[in-house]
Amino acid sequence: MEIIQPLDAAFLLAESREHPMHVGSLMLLEPPADAGPDYAYQMYEQMIASNDVHPTFLKRLATPFGSVGSFGWVQDEEIDWEYHVRRVAMPSPGRIRELLAVVSRWHGTLLDRHRPLWEVHIIEGLADGRVAVYTKVHHALVDGVSALRLLENRLTTDPDARDCVAPWQRLPESQRKRPRKPPPDRSLGALVKTGGQVVSEIAGLVPDTVKMARRSFSEGGLQGPFQAPKTMFNVPIGGARRFAAQSWDIDRINKVRKAAGVSVNDVVVAMCAGALRAYLLEHDGLPDDSLKAMVPISTRSPENIDAAGNAVGMIICNLGTDEADPVERLAVVHKSMASGKDMFVDVGSLAGLAWSGTAASPLLASRIPGALSLMRQSFNVIISNVPGPRETVYWNGARLDGLYPVSVVTEGQALNITLTNTAGTLDFGVIGDRKSIPHLQHILTHLETSLSELEEAYA
Repeated sequence: MEIIQPLDAAFLLAESREHPMHVGSLMLLEPPADAGPDYAYQMYEQMIASNDVHPTFLKRLATPFGSVGSFGWVQDEEIDWEYHVRRVAMPSPGRIRELLAVVSRWHGTLLDRHRPLWEVHIIEGLADGRVAVYTKVHHALVDGVSALRLLENRLTTDPDARDCVAPWQRLPESQRKRPRKPPPDRSLGALVKTGGQVVSEIAGLVPDTVKMARRSFSEGGLQGPFQAPKTMFNVPIGGARRFAAQSWDIDRINKVRKAAGVSVNDVVVAMCAGALRAYLLEHDGLPDDSLKAMVPISTRSPENIDAAGNAVGMIICNLGTDEADPVERLAVVHKSMASGKDMFVDVGSLAGLAWSGTAASPLLASRIPGALSLMRQSFNVIISNVPGPRETVYWNGARLDGLYPVSVVTEGQALNITLTNTAGTLDFGVIGDRKSIPHLQHILTHLETSLSELEEAYA
């Protein structure tokens, strides 16, 4: 039995019917030129043909009776392919609108804890002839970075290659990268041996805490926890979801980046800030104080970039939504993001983890009855940018046309914006609680308006 790591276990403990804790993605694939009418069926047959399953996708909870007592993973010996991999057809007329509607419904349902915690839906019947693949995996198994790496390693830049395996399968020996160092030993004995390291990091907590406090109290510096204003996003949620997705040309973002002298992620966060400001104005819900965003950052070391599990910290970013000027708003975002990144460079990993845990504590406490109304949130929304493939890639001749993250919303955090990049585009996935976030698709329109305003300002 493998012991579940604390951060992974937190996602299991936080889950309930109203709060599914899985992450997902929606891929759009353009079939190869020689594909026939039964291409989706052939794809399905090819995906389930191999039993050489990656260990991550064989993990099952040792005690599946709710969240309490789920402290270990065991490995299933075989996969029920008809359950985990499903081939479905879109209802007529097969537009993207219908596709997003069914993904919204699927993403609101829990994974079965008596089985390995993942599902894949191969979707045919789109009016434009493309095939969609919706995948969901429990956050206890993967974070955004590890999920994208598992997928990326199974795609190829060669349109003629026909040896790609499914995301849940092991790579053939010839395609496997030599690990830079052995995977971490997660046995009980190994945990005991790390005690000296932990003691050393604990000794550094006091000076690190002083550093973080100084940054928090400096003008325009590090954003501290418990400072986010109340908004319509920070409310109790139900189990139903609404999902919207759209792509933007990355050249547009790069032009703003170069003109402003900031990073791509700064422009993306500012673009989201402008969209959220407009959306809240539309609903007469914009607070006087600026919104704060939780921006996850990977704490995964380069040698473990392909590992499963979770390795993530967080920056609390001031979104500058109290600024009407898009240039001023981008300046606020840039300064706030730079301060947060500097903090993670300057302090130890344990201090960074403690900081992230403190900032997320209102999120955890929100499950306690009445806590949401009494405790001030640390952030209003989650905005996450997960690196994806930079070149045009294929899966057995089918070109990847879009890759849209389908993320998590939780009690008190009814909206999540996650994006990744494919060749030449940034692909945004916006998910929200179905009841709390009306007209979710309007956020896509506001994202376009926000980017256009930045382009005009830096033209």
